[in-house]
Parts: sequence; C-alpha cells; structure tokens
Amino acid sequence: MSDYKFIKTWDADGAAWISINRPPYNVLDIPTMEELNDALAAVKSRELEVRALVVTAEGDKAFSAGVDVADHTPDKVEKMVEVFHEIFHHLDALEIPTLAAVKGAALGGGCELAIFCDMIVAADNMKIGQPEVKVGVFPPLAAVVLPRLIPDKRAFELIVGGETIRAEEALRLGLVNKVVPLDAFDEEFGKFLRVFTTLSGPVLRATKKAIRTAKGLPFADALSRVEQVYLHDLMTTEDAKEGLQAFLEKRRPEWKHR
Repeated sequence: MSDYKFIKTWDADGAAWISINRPPYNVLDIPTMEELNDALAAVKSRELEVRALVVTAEGDKAFSAGVDVADHTPDKVEKMVEVFHEIFHHLDALEIPTLAAVKGAALGGGCELAIFCDMIVAADNMKIGQPEVKVGVFPPLAAVVLPRLIPDKRAFELIVGGETIRAEEALRLGLVNKVVPLDAFDEEFGKFLRVFTTLSGPVLRATKKAIRTAKGLPFADALSRVEQVYLHDLMTTEDAKEGLQAFLEKRRPEWKHR
C-alpha cells in the first residue's frame, strides 16, 4: 500500500492498482490528480514487473463524479487542465494493458478517466456521461476520445447534450467490455483481469503496440508497420518462442516475461 493521501496504490494478481480514495464521490481535485500523476509515473518506471494496470475507486457509489467544479474557476483552470491532461499523457505512455474497474457514477472527468483506459468492466449500477455542457463548459478529452470509441452521432449527442447513460446502454455502444452485478463485482472483475495477467508481459506489450500502431492508418501501411512489430518486438522475445514450443509439445507455457 502507498502513503498517498487521496489515492491508494498496490500490486496484486500480476497487476498494478491505483484507487481514487475520496469516497463517496471520489471527486478529482488538483491535489488528487497530482497524486494520480505521480502514481502513474511510478507504474511506467516498473511496467516490466506487472502485466496490467487497474484504475478503480473506493466505495460503490462513484468511480468518480469528475473534476472539482471549484478547480474550473479562472484562477485555477489552467493549472487544472494541465494537471488533469497530464494523467492521459501518462496513461498513453504505458505499454501494458489498462483496465478501469467502474462502480457507480463515472461522470465528467471520471468518465474521461474510465474511457481512456484500454478496457472497462462496469458494475450494473454504473452511470456514465459527460454532463459538463449543463454547467457551461465542455469536456476537452472526451471531445477527442469519445468519437473514436463509439459512433460519431451518438458521441456528439452525449457530449453536446450532456446525457448520462446506464451500464447496459454503455455495453451496447461498445463503451464498456463487460457489465457484472455489483454484489459480485470483485469476483467477476478478478476473473476478467486474470485473462490478461496470466499471459506473457512482453507478448501483451507487443500486441498492444501492434493495435495502436495500426489504428487510423490505411491498410497497407498499417499491415507493414504491424509486421515490423511482430518480427522485431514480438519474435525476438523468449516468451514468443516458449509459447510456440509449448503448443507444439502440448504443454502449458512457462513464461519468463522476457
């Protein structure tokens, strides 16, 4: 466990965990976001030791109700945007898969934090959305990311209309990977996480790199670049060789994570 004031950090089940610790609503003020940035930088410095990052929050009421409205005032807004957006630069720099474990409300900046992760597992009490427009602002990060995740027209409606949707609607849109009952959340999330943390770290990182390398490129260019990741990032690892050999020998692979 960490010594942070507003977040908790620990390692478990092959993953690094960061939990927002300001229940019941886990509002993100500037000091909390500064701690998140410090913790994310620490994960980056040792990401060879873990297979994934989990971002979660304390309590069942809210993953995060968003960035503190008091930090949007003219005297704080530039600092707030700088510190908040630094979170996403840190997340973007991670080569390991990132997962958001979301219970309750994920609104505003809380929604942005969740959707920026590679995957989301949601409790059935989740409500998610970008209501900023209703208080006279808009969500910069969501304006960039949400249209890349769901159909343009629905993304436009959610951002410009400030609608909040429930877990099942988010699942239908493809915004979350899985919805599970709140009373079984920890067990079901653990099962979902273990799909990834029982795999080879270098193979996971190379696979994520391939997906990100190809995104948005014309087919021929995308395939050419992914070929290079496959040949130079993946097939030079001991674990790629071990995985293939284990398959041929009809045994479980013994990952060395190198």
